[in-house]
Amino acid sequence: MRSTRKPKLTPEEAADPKRVRMAATALLARRDFCSGELRQKLEGEGYERDRVAEVVHELVEGKIVNDARYAENYVTYHADRGQGPVRIAADLKALDLPSEVIQTALDTGPDWRKKAREVRIRRFGLADPDSWAQKAKQGRFLQYRGFSSDHIRAALGPDFDPDT
Repeated sequence: MRSTRKPKLTPEEAADPKRVRMAATALLARRDFCSGELRQKLEGEGYERDRVAEVVHELVEGKIVNDARYAENYVTYHADRGQGPVRIAADLKALDLPSEVIQTALDTGPDWRKKAREVRIRRFGLADPDSWAQKAKQGRFLQYRGFSSDHIRAALGPDFDPDT
């Protein structure tokens, strides 16, 4: 049986900037990372914090790692999957992206009210909810997906008269 554990880095290897850069390049060859996520990955592999910071800074300066581009792509991808801005912002914040970058990416993203309506229709169909219970259920679903109360109100349509 093959071991899935990576061998431990020696202190010399962990402090070698060339080795850190090679590891960062190998990670970036697989997919895009934001600077904070790349830093966490490299430190998790055992590389020295100072060397990791230097290499990530070089990659940012060389525009190989671009947090704004990463955030825009993240917003587009996750919005297309039916997630709302609240949830996306929380995910991006967990990746150590600056608040300004997150807000800019969300502002340039889709029309969130329209997106909430599309998600509701995809899940529950075209018909508006016919009872308060249905409306509450759909509202909780949209809230779980990460839409704000304004987006949810826009998606659920106008209030209805329960006596009709």
